[in-house]
Amino acid sequence: MKLFAIKNKKPNLNFLWLGLFVFVLTACSKDKSEIECLTCTGEANMPFELCEDGDGNATVNGISTRTDYQIYLSDLQKEGVVCD
Repeated sequence: MKLFAIKNKKPNLNFLWLGLFVFVLTACSKDKSEIECLTCTGEANMPFELCEDGDGNATVNGISTRTDYQIYLSDLQKEGVVCD
């Protein structure tokens, strides 16, 4: 009497494609909780830290500007402020 029979089954390709799809989605997605910061300097001010919060707004030295990061950065660059 056989209690356990081991069969040589090929893996279902649908599960392989699903696994690959999930891996690509998780590997390529940007983590919005990650904060990106630049150090900015200009003629009229001391160096300051400009960061993009998870919500896409800009913060200056940890204080929210309630302005979209890209708009805020663009406006700074128009004024001659260098951020890197």
